[in-house]
Amino acid sequence: MASATILPRPPALPDFPWDSLRPYRARAAQHPDGVVDLAVGTPVDDTPAVARQALADSSNAPGYPTTVGTPALRAAVIEWMARRRGVPALMDAEVIPTIGSKESVALLPLQLGVGPGDLVLHPRAAYPTYDVGARLVGAHPVPVDTDADPATWVLPTGPDGTPRDPVLVWLNSPGNPDGHVLSVAQMARVVAWARRRGAVVVSDECYAELPWAEPWVSQGVPSLLDPRVGGTRPDGAPDRSGLIVLYSLSKQSNLAGYRAAFLAGDAALVAAVTEVRKHAGLMVPAPVQAVITAVLGDEAHVAAQRETYRRRRALLVEAVADVGLVADPLSVAGLYLWLRGPAGMSAFDLVGAFAELGIVVAPGDFYGTAGAGHVRVSLTDTDERVEAAAARLRGPGAAALFRP
Repeated sequence: MASATILPRPPALPDFPWDSLRPYRARAAQHPDGVVDLAVGTPVDDTPAVARQALADSSNAPGYPTTVGTPALRAAVIEWMARRRGVPALMDAEVIPTIGSKESVALLPLQLGVGPGDLVLHPRAAYPTYDVGARLVGAHPVPVDTDADPATWVLPTGPDGTPRDPVLVWLNSPGNPDGHVLSVAQMARVVAWARRRGAVVVSDECYAELPWAEPWVSQGVPSLLDPRVGGTRPDGAPDRSGLIVLYSLSKQSNLAGYRAAFLAGDAALVAAVTEVRKHAGLMVPAPVQAVITAVLGDEAHVAAQRETYRRRRALLVEAVADVGLVADPLSVAGLYLWLRGPAGMSAFDLVGAFAELGIVVAPGDFYGTAGAGHVRVSLTDTDERVEAAAARLRGPGAAALFRP
């Protein structure tokens, strides 16, 4: 009998990091007042009424949705990007909906034709999926300090000893986990550097509606597609060549369960991504497309959710300071606190200290070697649970847990 064909093994991927939190979750669950889960960052507040109504109104959807999205959805994205993100004159061909933004982070290297051995750069403290997306196509993920001048980045070298050029550069502003915001000047510097090397720049901007410090509260967090970043073409139109932005409504509109997101940018790149998505059947369900259209036109629910997170953040910032944890001074936006413990305590030591108080947080090690000695604390448990966490951190004996 002929032996069965052995299929190629999938690319080597890191262990799924969240599985390592199981013993800490079990310890936290023993707290008499229950667990406070500040680890994953899953929204817990109600999905806004405008979204639920749009879902109900569009629930009779017997036909296949379009990959590129409805004309109404594309118009809503274009209008919102101009109004909220300072990105004028997007065209229909420059926007498409996506099934949440994580699938785009993971699959964009494939959809853009990144191949084995190519260099993919990502922030040194980063959401793990940037690394995973590169590995899925056999590319080489390289962490770099995206806050710094790219001229200082240390890249792998070729046979002649000169640094190799990347094909893709990831930015994440505001950053997960660190909450750093890239200025127009910082992004423009990266774009100019990448264009000289023929690299695409992709910016994950899903926390942009959650700024906590000036100038970003007043001015708004800048987008990679801001004309001040990429410049203009000879005809005066914004130059979006080689640039893509990802955006998700999971955080600002509590739509994580809907998988509602979009991408925008260079029409040629969007067309290439769209072609792959058509062949793969990656279509946002029609009712979710209607929801995206509706929520982008409603600012009231976003403002209310921002205030909820601001209030929770203020409570936690004060409480963690009471036990001696130091917040990153550049962590000025987003859904998380990025905290450093005292010398001698590892990230998992800090996770264990929190677990003794019935609080689950994420170790900085999940986000690369730059996260050593840090923890990420999300703002996504209920008001009552966040207040409970703050009270426990201020309680007798809490500070002693955070000493090596």
